[in-house]
Amino acid sequence: MKTVLTRVFFLTFLLLSIIAVYIYFLLDLPLQESWFAFYELQFANVPLGIWIVTTVFVLSWSIAIWAAVLGQAKEKSIAQSIAGLIDGEEVPDPPEPFSPRIDRALHTVSNVLVTQRKSLQRITNERAEAQDRLIQERVVEERQRLARELHDSVSQQLFAASMLLSAITESDQEDNPQKPLRQVERMVQQAQLEMRALLLHLRPAALHDKSLAEGLEDLLVELKEKVLFDIRYRLEEVTLSKGAEDHLFRIAQETLSNTLRHAQATEVDVLFVERDGLVIFRVQDNGVGFKESDGKSGSYGLQNVKERAIEIGATCKIVSVPSQGTIVEVQLPIQKGVDSDD
Repeated sequence: MKTVLTRVFFLTFLLLSIIAVYIYFLLDLPLQESWFAFYELQFANVPLGIWIVTTVFVLSWSIAIWAAVLGQAKEKSIAQSIAGLIDGEEVPDPPEPFSPRIDRALHTVSNVLVTQRKSLQRITNERAEAQDRLIQERVVEERQRLARELHDSVSQQLFAASMLLSAITESDQEDNPQKPLRQVERMVQQAQLEMRALLLHLRPAALHDKSLAEGLEDLLVELKEKVLFDIRYRLEEVTLSKGAEDHLFRIAQETLSNTLRHAQATEVDVLFVERDGLVIFRVQDNGVGFKESDGKSGSYGLQNVKERAIEIGATCKIVSVPSQGTIVEVQLPIQKGVDSDD
């Protein structure tokens, strides 16, 4: 409406100025007498000036409204053409042809959109195929790793236990069978721990809309029901990005798996808190520990823990004392203002 009123005032002023100039030169009268002529000349008892002003005003309104309607129709047609391009259609033929410049612009936009759609579809397909290949490769690698772990640990322990049992049953000596039976018992218990550690690896890392503290608590409660040693934990709710939560959950799985398999611990303490802008995750046991020279600090499991910590910008510290236990601690600086779904 503002545009229409502006056009009306502009056209009224323009037309009145033109009429005044023409009458001034046609009547060849002084300027003051020319103005009196607009008042003295009357038609139907109405001065000529009023007739002229009314006619010019009505004509200005008509022209302004006609231009506005025409402009709106043109804008609507252009908007429909652009909407058709967005929906993936070709440039439609408008009811009234556009100017050559607008036609060229629409066809240029159409060609760009079509090219970009094809490129995006190709990139999406390639990414999906690459993701499928990556998943298949990781599945194969994980299966091979689990097969090696089963062969190197559980399979050999069960084989040794079966050989001891066979020796006991075939032996004629019944003086003291308790010692080999206790050895068999320890082997079977170790094999159970190995199997639980491997099953812990197979547990999905997805938290299923749970916080990391809730996911860790579920994991530890389930583990307490299956192991003989004591597990204590202190978990606090900390807001982290999804990627950081997934990596820390995997770090917890890897660390607890190593504790089950190698530590021979009777007590395990798990800590997950926020202090002074740092997220601290710590697993401490009272197991057999190891020396740095043993090479266990660079084992496959602990190396995974270090790599995952580096990927999320955290630091990993591993301290172990033989016959006293091991501490694995990950510290992650909290980035303020980061969306938790990032």
